Amino acid sequence: MLFLPKGARQRRRGVTTDFLIIGGGIIGLCIARELRARHAGASITLVEKEPAPGAHASGRNSGVLHAGFYYTADSLKARFCREGNEALRRYIHERGLRINPCGKLVVTRTEADLPQLDELHRRGVRNGVSLQMVSAAEASRIEPRVKTVERALWSPNTATADPGEVIESLRRDAQAERIQLLFDSPYLGRDGATLRVGGHRFEAGYVVNCAGLYADRVALDFGFSRRFRILPFKGLYLYSDEPPHRLRTNIYPVPDLRNPFLGVHFTLTVDGKIKIGPTAIPAFWREQYQGLQRFDFREFLEIAWRDLGLFWSAGFDFRRLAVDELRKYSRHHLVSLAQVLATEVHPANYRKWGRPGIRAQLINIETRRLEMDFVLEGDQHSFHVLNAVSPAWTCSIPFARHVCDEMGKAAGRGGG
Repeated sequence: MLFLPKGARQRRRGVTTDFLIIGGGIIGLCIARELRARHAGASITLVEKEPAPGAHASGRNSGVLHAGFYYTADSLKARFCREGNEALRRYIHERGLRINPCGKLVVTRTEADLPQLDELHRRGVRNGVSLQMVSAAEASRIEPRVKTVERALWSPNTATADPGEVIESLRRDAQAERIQLLFDSPYLGRDGATLRVGGHRFEAGYVVNCAGLYADRVALDFGFSRRFRILPFKGLYLYSDEPPHRLRTNIYPVPDLRNPFLGVHFTLTVDGKIKIGPTAIPAFWREQYQGLQRFDFREFLEIAWRDLGLFWSAGFDFRRLAVDELRKYSRHHLVSLAQVLATEVHPANYRKWGRPGIRAQLINIETRRLEMDFVLEGDQHSFHVLNAVSPAWTCSIPFARHVCDEMGKAAGRGGG
């Protein structure tokens, strides 16, 4: 059954699509395909402001298929990460896309990391993740260059893929499934029931907001996201010029579990190249990728003011986080953080910065805390994916099913 209120088509003579999805990242594409699977006869339109899908976080992320042991068992991230890893692996194999099943070692830098390593192991066990606690000697057999104190966690199901290949495959699937994809079509606002999208005007039966960096803005137009705003963070990776496969596996440090960032780590690309990062540097406008490109003065004032407030009175240690992250603009500092995790890490090998990405991190403006889990809001007219940060790429297929389930509930109860 469609989410349209009973008789909506009769009352709204101008309806042009049953479902209008705003945002062409991996979440928007997977939700569009899930809606098609559930509603074979519905008209489904996905609009994207860029010339192609996945131009922002979905196409710029690390490509890591996470296993699902970082997250508390009561979180949506834990619920969907393990299942998403399996589902995305299956999709990649079925479509003949590339994957690097390299696994991951999580290592300790000092003895002080050991309790947190044990906590990660407990979370993995609770979440049903395949995970092994290994000794330092066993870790060295997995990856001869690894450094760790006493022990490490081995995640055999962590892998890497090419985000661009996955996004392009999903685009082809969506088109084959008769989903209308409109590119160069930014959401511009709404006049009552009419939505202005690029050069189009839509009256949609149901609106799904997957706008990523702009999800809060779109949601505010529909009366949602009152307590939340997007706080952008810039992520950069530094690439090694060593030959491929000089590392066998991803190497991550034990993270600070109070923050949603995993710290500087080694990631292997789908073709075995090494990169270190990412940073999580506060950005001053939503698309601050390079220099003053896409500068937005209004966003700059709003975000700079919010960052300044957080610097003095955040519900977490924003001041330390900001200072620590800004230091990572230094190539030598970033390399020094990676040197703690592995041997033979030389600054001379790390000279090329990769394409930056912006993390659309949601913050609760009442509590002044970062939202650690996915956040959804909606009613009988619209549904809003407000926080879909890492591991959303891994979770995308089962998460899309969950979003569609929640849409049905919201539409049925007529409230958020």
